Amino acid sequence: MPAKKKVATDSAVPITAYKGFLDDMTCRPDGKVFQFEIGQTYKHDGKVKACKGGFHVITGHPLALFSYYAPAGTRICQVEISGATDSDDGGEKTAAEILTIGKEIGLTQLILDAVKWVTDRAKLVDGDYTAGDSEAVKSTKDRGAATASGYQGAATASGDWGAATASGTRGAATASGERGAATASGDWGAATASGTRGAATASGDWGAATASGARGAATASGVCGAATASGARGAATASGARGAATASGDWGAATASGERGAATASGYQGAATALGYQGAATASGDWGAATASGVCGAATASGFQGAATASGYEGKARGKEGCVLFLAERSGSGEILNAWAGIVGRDGIKPDQFYRLVDGKPVEVA
Repeated sequence: MPAKKKVATDSAVPITAYKGFLDDMTCRPDGKVFQFEIGQTYKHDGKVKACKGGFHVITGHPLALFSYYAPAGTRICQVEISGATDSDDGGEKTAAEILTIGKEIGLTQLILDAVKWVTDRAKLVDGDYTAGDSEAVKSTKDRGAATASGYQGAATASGDWGAATASGTRGAATASGERGAATASGDWGAATASGTRGAATASGDWGAATASGARGAATASGVCGAATASGARGAATASGARGAATASGDWGAATASGERGAATASGYQGAATALGYQGAATASGDWGAATASGVCGAATASGFQGAATASGYEGKARGKEGCVLFLAERSGSGEILNAWAGIVGRDGIKPDQFYRLVDGKPVEVA
């Protein structure tokens, strides 16, 4: 696609956009820490220029956020910008003079917004296949299939057992029927499956998949991919580096197997597993289980009577009072040297404090 010229304007009417933050609601441009708060408005003193000065936000495709912030460990807010603005080529990222932090949204909402962003800009054409850029096709029949292979193409299958595939860059695939399958294989692709036992797969880098129906499955295999499953007994898997998997339904399962991936299970009896190097697993629902088995992994159990397990080399675990911690101590070659189990709030084990097993004893670590 041809690049658009840079746009410099002065906006009196606020523009809605997206902004990512570290988990403490800070940004660190040029190594400097800037603290933000939800609901607050900020004004930049100085020249506003994209990539150089001003508050930077995403005004283009919502998933472009992942180019600057990995899904794992990132907080995302809807924001409004006004005053002087300057956009980079294509208008994807914009620097602004005035920034107001709106509500915090999760990965699921960002993915849904990405699908809407693509479909709103796509022209509906006849048939169930298109290779054109920014074109959309639909299939409403049971077991029907819709395929869009062009740039920013959109495919929708609303019948039961339907299949929607978007293989182009920034494509969007939606399957809303029971047992439907949505696949987005291009970079920045977005796939959503909202029916019971639906499956959503995003295999491109910076791709995102969400399954909102009961027993749905969402998979993101690319670098910085995001997978969310919000239905009961849903499964979310992120296998790429710095990917994020979130299961918010009861009995849900979230797995992050890539380097520095994050797995979160917030529903009742949910399970979160992080397998990769420096992976993080968090179970915040009651009786939830968090497991970090990779090197330098971290497991957190924050729900009632939860369990956190760190079984990898130099792994660590923490929990709320009443949660159980399981720690394994390994040699550099992976040999198990010691194992330990304890309950937070007993025998000196503090709530919300990470512990690592050293010489057979739990030691406080950051």
